[in-house]
Amino acid sequence: MAIKYEKCPSPSYVLDEAKLVENLVLLKEVQEKAGVSIILALKAFSMWKLFPLVGQYLSGATASSLHEARLIFEEMERKAHTYSPAYLPAEFDQIVRYSSHITFNTITEYERHRAKVSPGLSMGLRVNPGYSPVETDLYNPAIAGSRLGEWPTALAGSWPVGIEGLHVHTLCESGADHFQRLVEAVEQHFGPFLPQLKWVNFGGGHLITREGYDVDLLIETLVEFRSKYEVEVILEPGSAIAWETGDLVSTVLDIIDSGGVKTAILDVSFTAHMPDTLEMPYRPAIIGATDPVAGKPTYRLGGVSCLAGDYLSEYSFENELTVGDRVILKDMIHYTMVKTNHFNGVVHPSICKWTMDGKLEVLKSFTFEDYKGRLS
Repeated sequence: MAIKYEKCPSPSYVLDEAKLVENLVLLKEVQEKAGVSIILALKAFSMWKLFPLVGQYLSGATASSLHEARLIFEEMERKAHTYSPAYLPAEFDQIVRYSSHITFNTITEYERHRAKVSPGLSMGLRVNPGYSPVETDLYNPAIAGSRLGEWPTALAGSWPVGIEGLHVHTLCESGADHFQRLVEAVEQHFGPFLPQLKWVNFGGGHLITREGYDVDLLIETLVEFRSKYEVEVILEPGSAIAWETGDLVSTVLDIIDSGGVKTAILDVSFTAHMPDTLEMPYRPAIIGATDPVAGKPTYRLGGVSCLAGDYLSEYSFENELTVGDRVILKDMIHYTMVKTNHFNGVVHPSICKWTMDGKLEVLKSFTFEDYKGRLS
């Protein structure tokens, strides 16, 4: 049952539970056909009240910090696959407690912490194959000088004793053909080590639930790799879990005409509530709007913070916007929600779920105390 936006508070993120289940069903099918483990990356989707649902379909979750690992342990009731570019010494013992797998970014950090790792916890090393299809440097882990993972030259033909897993992550909203090339790069640079490993984690960036994604090619590539090296294979997609599962509901507060440029000021902030729209930059689809069309009512969309650049360039609408109109920004659940902040103290969107039976559940509303608590 489609979301009824008029029933939703403004501003609010609204997740469509039925669409989330559709994604999870597909991912579980890939797991079963390819014989791999697919785990949730919290950096992209951390709605922990949905973790029990996610846990019915996926094999676990991956963390990049102590707080994420603890959240997985407490709300999904599983231990995390944990990786961080560097572990804080004061937190490491707790990270071990909440983890089943722990991946180190460098050999030196592995050597520094290995004695503290509990028996039975599987250790891995992140490597950098020098391949990524990502064109935006901010999101490209394989650019020259990247700090993420050991490059082939660092291994000098020898795999570290005690490390039983290899972790690589160089994709971002990528297709199965990109995954094929990643596998080729891993084999080219790290192939001699693969037969001695227990597991290979190909990280995230696999946009399996996007329309047109070649699921058959993905499964074929995974089955072939597993058969060749007889290792456990892990994928940890982020965007794919919550891809196109919900939207950000906003309302027009004012309309400003400045030098012939009309701006509709919304009750949301792009810098605070949708940072990827400015960083990537990512241009979201909007219900009832298109890229600029001559002769149609056209507006910039302005955020409610005082940052000068808190706006998106023009969209055209079928009708003139007026104060009080709803503006629905599409596909705002993955990454967007976990990257929000309270800049300027602007009101934070509520977090809602549109249930399978067509009911609105407000999971979290934010107050002054939430803002104040971040600053104390």
